[in-house]
Amino acid sequence: MTGILKHLVDWKYWSDEDVVRVLDLAQRVKHHRWEYQGHMQGNTLVMIFQKTSTRTRVSFEAGMTELGGHAINLDWNTTNFTLSKIRFETRYLGRNAALIMARLKENADLLEMEKASTVPVINGCCNLYHPCQALADMLTIAEDRPEGIRGARLTYIGVYNNVANSLVSIAAPLGVHLTLVCPIREQGSIDEESRQRLLNEGLLTETLDAKAAVKEADYIYTDTWLDMEYFNDPGYASERDKRCEIMMPYQVNRELLEGCHAKIMHDMPIHPDYEIAEDMIEDESSIIYDQAENRLDAQKAIMLHVHRHMK
Repeated sequence: MTGILKHLVDWKYWSDEDVVRVLDLAQRVKHHRWEYQGHMQGNTLVMIFQKTSTRTRVSFEAGMTELGGHAINLDWNTTNFTLSKIRFETRYLGRNAALIMARLKENADLLEMEKASTVPVINGCCNLYHPCQALADMLTIAEDRPEGIRGARLTYIGVYNNVANSLVSIAAPLGVHLTLVCPIREQGSIDEESRQRLLNEGLLTETLDAKAAVKEADYIYTDTWLDMEYFNDPGYASERDKRCEIMMPYQVNRELLEGCHAKIMHDMPIHPDYEIAEDMIEDESSIIYDQAENRLDAQKAIMLHVHRHMK
């Protein structure tokens, strides 16, 4: 293969034009799926999972299958990534696969993989970013909003985490106004470069007044208060309890949303009656399942886009 090797670690590393282009492609793929059958024929995607997964695993594998390619699922703990250097194993994978999707715990490991790889590496989630989720989120808004995505007002209520970072980085090129209601901000986890850009463009509001934030919103988004691997881990029980005490006043529930006409979003998995009241998950204002479904076409668009750069 020839061409420019294009990875996806986070949207901040892509040009605004490419971000717009890949969202447009995701919309086209969603409405014209039959046109893209066979576009990845003869190509293999290797999926590496160090973190648990439902939507990332299913959407990438189903997406690659529907595009005519093949996907291989690797559990990090059963591979020789645990025995050798990341760069050695990554360079080997590039001799057999057209694409690598890695869902890793540490961004540093993902960057080492990106540096070593001879094929595009897609970040399926790490401790700092979740770009695939952010594209699906923007696809959901673009599909739901008749006037288009630009000018949409999205309020995120939760911990300032990897999801928040990627929402911040993708909002700028798409012209989405983002309001962050984040009582907990983990030290070292905030991408200040992306945050400052969005702030400079007048597209970022930060507040702890959740009531005011939801009144201004077209869409309200929440996420888990503790990394999903640790939520039910007894070793993190004290941290979970501490966070719940801080975050419970910010739960997305009927009281908070009274008089609000915004749509409700959540990236899943959901911890009902923590970040969101259970009766709101399938409320008529919820587009959570649409959002989850859109992971499929978002992943397809990402794979098609990065693969085209290799031709």
